[in-house]
Amino acid sequence: MAERVAIREVGPRDGFQNEPEVVPTADKIRLIDMLVRTGLPRIEVTSFVRRDVLPQLGDAREVLSAVDIPDEVAVSVLIPNEKGLENALELRDRFDEVNVFLSASETHNQKNVNRLIEESLSGLERVLERARAEGLRCEGAIAVSFGCPYEGEVPQDRVFSIAERLVAAGCEEIAFGDTTGMANPRQVREFFPAARERLADVELTAHFHNTRGQGLANVLAALDSGVRSFESSFAELGGCPVPKGATGNIASEDLVSMLHEMGYETGIDVEALLECSRSVQQVLGRPLSSHLLTAGPVDWHRG
Repeated sequence: MAERVAIREVGPRDGFQNEPEVVPTADKIRLIDMLVRTGLPRIEVTSFVRRDVLPQLGDAREVLSAVDIPDEVAVSVLIPNEKGLENALELRDRFDEVNVFLSASETHNQKNVNRLIEESLSGLERVLERARAEGLRCEGAIAVSFGCPYEGEVPQDRVFSIAERLVAAGCEEIAFGDTTGMANPRQVREFFPAARERLADVELTAHFHNTRGQGLANVLAALDSGVRSFESSFAELGGCPVPKGATGNIASEDLVSMLHEMGYETGIDVEALLECSRSVQQVLGRPLSSHLLTAGPVDWHRG
């Protein structure tokens, strides 16, 4: 039996929030309804942030209320703070998981959320306590885990210490983000065994960006290190609002195609996922960067 790799689709949140224009709510709903019928087991639908801070996701309530999600698909929302959780809980029956986030470098955290790391952690600990009380599964995401564009190298001990705080507060899963595409395969291959030593019995997830073209190479290094959980974005949407040039996540269809070609199982229909990417490309009205959008899946001409 093929070994299974878990993939969480983050395009509807991570992708749409980085678009210069606001994607119409009806298009978001249609695209999400397509995505959840591809076999994806988990999807991050939106984030409960202030509309004036992030107008691209200002329709979180409308989107979450309207999407038609099969029972077998776990829905998550990104929660920036206690107010965001309070707003999300008004629709508690519409999602299963929450994702909280902060950066591993002080400079990136300040530029991204205007807080010190300790301020972020203290606030997120309160968010996680409430979320756990509501029966929600919790994931903590740590941005710039592999390197910061402002500070350069980020000490592993700092990353893992933040992760340990999040786990102690209730996170069952930690996602390490290569937020601006600075990681390389050798670094990744060394990083995850060290993370496993510090974080026993926690699901470790890799979140790579393709800013410098090393996204799938880093996936391979993570696989070699035992990682079996990844986050990705259809059509290679997404990026990081700071700094400029931090382009998209690895494309979900490219990731799934590579995994299938290597003999792993995901439960995801590549052709159906690719159709989602073609549809969002039409909505945005410009070419997108995923390789499968250009070349299509591998065809071995097997019967």
